[in-house]
Amino acid sequence: MLTLNDSIKYLKGVGEKRADYFKKLDIFTPLDLLYHFPRDYTDYSNPIKIADAVSDEYSVIKGTLLQKMREANIRHGLTIYKAIFSDGETDFTVVFYNNRYAFEALKENEEYYLYGKVTGGFLRREISSPNVLKGNTEELFQPVYHLTEGVTAQFIQNCIKQALLIADNELYDYVPKEILEEHNLCVLPFALRNIHFPKDEKALEISRKRLSFDELFLLQLGMLYLRGRNRELSGYQMKEKNISPFEKSLPFSLTNAQKKSVKEIISDMCKNVPMNRLLQGDVGSGKTAVAAAACYFCYLNGCQSALMAPTEILAVQHYNTLKVFLEPLGVSVCLLIGSLTPKQKNTIKEEILQGKYSVVTGTHALVQQSTEFKSLGLVITDEQHRFGVNQRAALADKGNNPHTLVMSATPIPRTLGLIIYGDLDISVLNELPKGRKEIKTYAVTGKLRERAFGFIKKQLDEGRQGYIVCPMIEESDSDLIAVKSYYEKLKDGAFKGYSLGLLHGKLSAAEKDRVMSAFKSGDIQLLISTTVIEVGVDVPNATVMAIENSDRFGLSQLHQLRGRVGRGEHQSFCILITDNVTPEIKERLEIMSATSDGFKIAEEDMKMRGCGDFFGERQHGLPPMKIASLDSEMLSVSQKCAKQIVEKDSSLKAYPKLKKAVDRLFEKNGENGLN
Repeated sequence: MLTLNDSIKYLKGVGEKRADYFKKLDIFTPLDLLYHFPRDYTDYSNPIKIADAVSDEYSVIKGTLLQKMREANIRHGLTIYKAIFSDGETDFTVVFYNNRYAFEALKENEEYYLYGKVTGGFLRREISSPNVLKGNTEELFQPVYHLTEGVTAQFIQNCIKQALLIADNELYDYVPKEILEEHNLCVLPFALRNIHFPKDEKALEISRKRLSFDELFLLQLGMLYLRGRNRELSGYQMKEKNISPFEKSLPFSLTNAQKKSVKEIISDMCKNVPMNRLLQGDVGSGKTAVAAAACYFCYLNGCQSALMAPTEILAVQHYNTLKVFLEPLGVSVCLLIGSLTPKQKNTIKEEILQGKYSVVTGTHALVQQSTEFKSLGLVITDEQHRFGVNQRAALADKGNNPHTLVMSATPIPRTLGLIIYGDLDISVLNELPKGRKEIKTYAVTGKLRERAFGFIKKQLDEGRQGYIVCPMIEESDSDLIAVKSYYEKLKDGAFKGYSLGLLHGKLSAAEKDRVMSAFKSGDIQLLISTTVIEVGVDVPNATVMAIENSDRFGLSQLHQLRGRVGRGEHQSFCILITDNVTPEIKERLEIMSATSDGFKIAEEDMKMRGCGDFFGERQHGLPPMKIASLDSEMLSVSQKCAKQIVEKDSSLKAYPKLKKAVDRLFEKNGENGLN
């Protein structure tokens, strides 16, 4: 008997080929199908007469098929099928393009609901490629799904109905009954049936409420479980040590926010449970100095520290910075990256195991099985949103429950932080070091592009460097500027005679590193790049950035990009170029011009775009929000319920069904559950 966790290929009509189509929608089992929620609904319950339909707008018409016309082959690859309908008062034409299946399914003298764009005048009205529903159907509130090649709307509906039949015998409710009753939540089978095929709008609302709760509740429960499990571990309890030599050796004074964060980190490391802390700071807020202080404290306690960065060039930057901060104090620092020769790697690994190095910086090479530490007491991961929970854990496994510090330069709203970093305590760097000049930001239309280029050339002529950022790599039908052709155009045109470099995601890691190294050394004056520079190295001499098609980026991403300049002593500038000047876009770009506070920008970004699009391409290693909204009342309700459960039973042993649901959520997103 087919179960919800079997392969979807066993559903009637699917098979191997269509199962592959479903994979593109991240659907592998009947259970996945049930959680592939509709993106919208079409209400067929109130059809109108074709004569009353507004031209070029979508409408629901109920009509009887009078006659099918002969198919017409207009040109190679295009076949048109026409049928004549009547709504009882007016005849009209229905047109299908390359859809023989839909056309042949129609039967003369039978009634149908038709949903599509109505065109034509008073005398001749037409509907092109409508959604068709039989006139005798009782399900007049129809779901609209995200589809892919080989998966039609009707087919996915049929498959979901099969999955619901399986669910009738198998699906259980994992949320405790008392929580359902207290918060007036419906049972799960009702919610899943009515999210797909709602009886009416009220049933849909009830279902959406329950499923939104589940999404937030399970995620927060999982993160609280991880936090609780971490606190049950016994870690290396360090002793209070005087770190004033470190502070005195710095060529600058720590900000109050940095001092507070250092104090919080040291306090955690003196406890008998492993620290699990996020250091969240805006671009340029001085996270590396705080990390160096933690490494120094670890060294004073006779332990090693490891710092993992997402790219080699960023790892090299951290290595050089930590050497400057720590080696004068007697702390030995080494670098372990993939591009070293096998002999160099083996030598360094032997010396790490022997305890020769107190601080090890590197990339994923740090988590390889062959890398072992003598006494790993502190693990630091940089740019946390690039690493999933498991990658953090792999490095932590190199020691006996070492203290963990994760760093992120992506300011996020507090509500989103509670979700994403629910397993971590949080320290925030919300002020910039003294002397750091605020980046001047200007939003301009494409008409002023040449003037902007003139300004950039003036900066280059004064010995500075700059960036121009484009959203795409290759030409397409889109109006987005393609970085390759744009680079060639600038090299031979506006910036002829200047040294230009090209950087994009399709280059090899070695090639990216070569280009960034050339830019850092000053061999490249102007770097034409996609958003791969969003997480990049510090180039203090880079003082100007222009961002093409800036309307296509989220505010947080624009802020992250902008943070590549303003790293040195010179005044820096950011120019946002767009040809799309709608009131909404104007408002967004004005926010960018008005403030450099990443946390304020993040809040505004989430208000405007919602949490689902906040990160752009999902990088943070946690499940996306399919139905829940983070600005909803349900967030606080679900948080309260999750805390109540964990306080009663931190291991979730008394809630096996609930634990299984949480595990499945994390497994689905590549985190191997919570075990």
